[in-house]
Amino acid sequence: MIVSMAGKWVAKAVLSLYLGLFIILNVSGQAAYLPPDRPKLVVGIIVEQLRYDQLEKFRNRLRENGIRKLLNEGTYFQNASYEYILTQSGPAHATIATGAEPSQHGIVSDNWYLPLRDELINCTKDLSVDPVGGSYESGLHSPASLQASTFTDELKLATNRKAKVFAVGLNESPVIFSAGHSADGAYWYDKNTGTWMSSTYYTKKLSSWINDFNAARYPDGFLNNPWTLSQPVSDYSDCVPDSNVFETGFGGLNRFPYDLKKISTKGRSGSDRDLSLLRETPFGNTLTTDFALRLIDEEGLGEDDVTDFLAICYSSTDYIGRRFGPSSYEMADAILRLDRDVENLLKYLNDNLGKKNILVYFTSAHGIAEIPTILETNRIPAGYFRQNQALQLLRSYLNAVYGEGNWVRGYVEKQIFLNRTLIEDAKLSIEEVQKKVARFIVQFTGVSSAYPYSAFESNDFGNGHLRKIINNYSPQRSGDVIITLSPGWVEKHDEYVTDHSSPYEYDAHVPLVWYGWAINRLTVTRKVNMADIAVTLSSLCKVPYPNACTGEPMYELYR
Repeated sequence: MIVSMAGKWVAKAVLSLYLGLFIILNVSGQAAYLPPDRPKLVVGIIVEQLRYDQLEKFRNRLRENGIRKLLNEGTYFQNASYEYILTQSGPAHATIATGAEPSQHGIVSDNWYLPLRDELINCTKDLSVDPVGGSYESGLHSPASLQASTFTDELKLATNRKAKVFAVGLNESPVIFSAGHSADGAYWYDKNTGTWMSSTYYTKKLSSWINDFNAARYPDGFLNNPWTLSQPVSDYSDCVPDSNVFETGFGGLNRFPYDLKKISTKGRSGSDRDLSLLRETPFGNTLTTDFALRLIDEEGLGEDDVTDFLAICYSSTDYIGRRFGPSSYEMADAILRLDRDVENLLKYLNDNLGKKNILVYFTSAHGIAEIPTILETNRIPAGYFRQNQALQLLRSYLNAVYGEGNWVRGYVEKQIFLNRTLIEDAKLSIEEVQKKVARFIVQFTGVSSAYPYSAFESNDFGNGHLRKIINNYSPQRSGDVIITLSPGWVEKHDEYVTDHSSPYEYDAHVPLVWYGWAINRLTVTRKVNMADIAVTLSSLCKVPYPNACTGEPMYELYR
């Protein structure tokens, strides 16, 4: 009995010891992986023209440590979309940055018409600033037209400007809106000089490391080599045949390989070459990655306990998609090469800062429509809307109704701008003229609907396309009539075979993945608005929401 009691006591003691050791090891193990209170560096990866279905299509061909790593280890929102009608670059980046719709942040389209000045302006054009490090026209840009604060603005305010904020990319508008009003730097590629530049809104001169980077002339190196398929031809078997009649290509050349040196110097003398060509190849994205990595190192991002921010805007896929279409060999190769760029970026971040110190979100600014002639070949309704012909007929119609006059100022981004001064002088009702224009234009083949903007000034039409129009409406910048094309239809352009800027799934539905820091492995199927990104960032980083935000935090990231 005594032995038995002693044995039980020893057994309990041993069990208690093991339990104690287990708890200590388990707690210490958890502590080793507890993320810091805030991420040290937030990195936004925003791709121009990447549809949700494209990512799914190539998922099994992606590299293990590239985009697939984000999908496998992060929180993947499979039903993220933009809730406005003009799905373009400027509005998208502004929406992601501000957490608001275009009607609130003011960037209703990439370009808009100013009736009082009779001028078409770009969404970031600013004649009050000067270029820094590049050509004159390429440097006249700032966020002056952005009417709301961004996540990065609030981050700067909340940290007494200690947070470092930068954005880089090939085109100025994605970079500028991603950087916000208070950024330390926003740098874009000058297509004329092949160098990275900015404007005096952000800086008076380029840092020495940027001058050194520009002096290396990396664009020349990329353009001296051919663009060939990066993977075996079997990996492109589900694409449209490489040689086809649907794509415009580079001056009619639309099959691999592409002699970039020959294309960039064609019709030019000496060492002169077309450096803008780099943007229309996957190597534009690679150059962007190289510059971003250099910036992280030189500017010391993520090296202290104050959260820093970097936006990397990849634009080459947009040019390639519009020139060759979303189902082309070229688009497939651009995505597969982008995957390598993301792999290099993630490796650098994980090796130098550690996964627990970085918060990455990967998404797209918009999708793209399939080439209409490809759809027509497969007996799917589609076509090209010839906007110039439609506008000419509209002018003739208004002259017949109201008499000779310049009744129409222009057509921009699916919006018709009327001559309001002439209409007022003629003592006509602007609302009635808008309605007549809408009724006339909707008769054209390929036009799904046409709405006078006066109908949206004081009405709430709930959800659907009408709600998306309201989300795009700005009294100061929107046109008098907005049109929507039928599914599969795009505007006709000489240089490109397809485009985006519609409310349909192929343009509005984009991938959204969160990775790193406190992010769990999870797949989310509920519908989320892309305006939710800025609000979620503010919540995760514990800073105030942007001042015009309408988005909501993605609660799945707080588990």
